[in-house]
Amino acid sequence: MNESRDIALIDELCALPAESSWLEFKRSNTDPEVVGKWCSALSNAARVDGRDVAYMLWGIEDGTHEVVGTRFDPDAQKTNGQVLHLWLANSLQPSIPFVFRVVNHPQGRVVLLEIPAAMGAPVSFNNIAYIRIGSATPKLTDYPQRYQQLIERLQPYRWESGIARQFASGDDVLALLDYSQYFRLTKQPLPDNRVGIFERLESDRLIVHDVGGRWNVTNLGAILFANKLGDFEANLARKAVRFVAYSGTNRVAKVTHRHDGQKGYAVGFEGLVGYINDLLPKNEHIGAALRETHPLFPELAIRELVANALIHQDMTVSGAGPQIELFADRIEITNPGNSLVKPERMIDLPPRSRNEALASLMRRMGMCEEQGSGLDKVIASVEVFQLPPPLFRAEENSMQVVLYGPRTFAEMTPDERVRACYFHAVLKFLSGDKMKNASLCVRLGIDPKNASQATGVINKTLAAGLIRVADHDHPRAGYVPHWA
Repeated sequence: MNESRDIALIDELCALPAESSWLEFKRSNTDPEVVGKWCSALSNAARVDGRDVAYMLWGIEDGTHEVVGTRFDPDAQKTNGQVLHLWLANSLQPSIPFVFRVVNHPQGRVVLLEIPAAMGAPVSFNNIAYIRIGSATPKLTDYPQRYQQLIERLQPYRWESGIARQFASGDDVLALLDYSQYFRLTKQPLPDNRVGIFERLESDRLIVHDVGGRWNVTNLGAILFANKLGDFEANLARKAVRFVAYSGTNRVAKVTHRHDGQKGYAVGFEGLVGYINDLLPKNEHIGAALRETHPLFPELAIRELVANALIHQDMTVSGAGPQIELFADRIEITNPGNSLVKPERMIDLPPRSRNEALASLMRRMGMCEEQGSGLDKVIASVEVFQLPPPLFRAEENSMQVVLYGPRTFAEMTPDERVRACYFHAVLKFLSGDKMKNASLCVRLGIDPKNASQATGVINKTLAAGLIRVADHDHPRAGYVPHWA
């Protein structure tokens, strides 16, 4: 931790007119039981007051807020045969990542205890939750209104709001983030002064104020607009997109192209999608007068599936990021984290994202479709190209989408035919229509004279429980998804 930042933090805290629900000054009281109760009380009170962190400081005069110094050594103090840090960690439930730091302030030695605000559940000390009211630390259960406020404000951890770089100067922010791309992609005029730039970046939570007139770059700001992800912590740098192309149909084949992303998602998105599309095999189509080439996969599908992998990944899975693998007959797009929606319902249910701020900003910048319409368009474009249906596959702690190259109806597997039938029924239903034998023939490229082949696929999809007859009194009315 940067000691200059800690000194600036102490100065700002001491400059406050009085202690608050999330701040406590101590001159010398180091009683472990008192410290434990205050950890619980400050953590819970910080969450009620909308703060992410609470603080206890030793070596500060309570009344005047002057730095007077302290001999308190948290590393040397023991309780019941355990060092204070370990004893506190075992006494607080749920465990919170508090940190003691000794700061050599110019006016004296200060011990700073940084306490994260409660997340998920109230923080208890020896199974009792406390709260800060004035200068007292009563039991939380004695104040039902405060307890209710805390429960309402407890939120799951949002990775996007975490800090990727702390205590950055204004020059650092402008060097770390491609701020000009932010203004271009969000269609805002570039301000003619630094104050205006920082105000806009802060409004989208890409940066937040730190102490000493400096800034914190959030994970959201770094993952979207980093000039180089490697300038941040290794765990964030490993969230870069990795692309590999193989000459054959499996990973044993020769690697022909490899690209490890360096830039933030927003900064590098257009280049990445363009790079992939340039590598895709092309099919020739001879029109009325001209010979035209079309990519093996719809560009819209590639764009949307890559964007989905970025948006819906679980950022808390360490050491893993989105991966795109191009084979001779398919492309596989994988992101870390289990899907929040069942794979078979991804096309019709509204998406659920762990990264709402990331998703919202990427939609604002036009990098993906509006919420709830992206995968519909992917499936529709696949049907236009008469490709086999995509495969949405939930693996252990990851989600994968496989987009297949052209194959005739005869070359499709039975499972692919059933999946194509189901997706076709979903698309028809979402457009206010119903799937019929004739429409499925068009989707699968079946000659109408061989409509019995489509009937066979429909019967297998019915047997699999994926579709149902729309109206049992009028069987020719068509078919709808089983959940309709």
